[in-house]
Amino acid sequence: MGRLFFGHDGPGHIAIAEGKTKVKPLQVYHGKIGKGLSVEMSVKHGSVTLLSVVEDGKGKFKLLVAEGESVAGPILEIGNTNSRYKFSIGARKFVELWNEQGPAHHCAIGVGHISNKLIKLAKLLEIEVVKVC
Repeated sequence: MGRLFFGHDGPGHIAIAEGKTKVKPLQVYHGKIGKGLSVEMSVKHGSVTLLSVVEDGKGKFKLLVAEGESVAGPILEIGNTNSRYKFSIGARKFVELWNEQGPAHHCAIGVGHISNKLIKLAKLLEIEVVKVC
């Protein structure tokens, strides 16, 4: 199974952190003007679900979902949420299938395999759901 590294600045809830979170002052706030503080953390090791809300070419929304594992390993210590993930279909296939759906730049990552709940939600909302793994 391939491994994939995800990281980005933005909100992260300490309840899903692996170990301690760190607040880091940044001299360059990720390409934005000025300085700032950022929270550095990794997602708990174990099962995870990724979710992206995608707008298709017809102006309709769909949910894009993948299940994988957050795994131990080195991460970049640059003041972001950074984690290493592995997927049953391998990193290359995951990236190909995920990107085929036209996801937004950001996605949500939560602990546990909860795609069945997301599929039920999509059914109630009468929107499409695509599960890549």
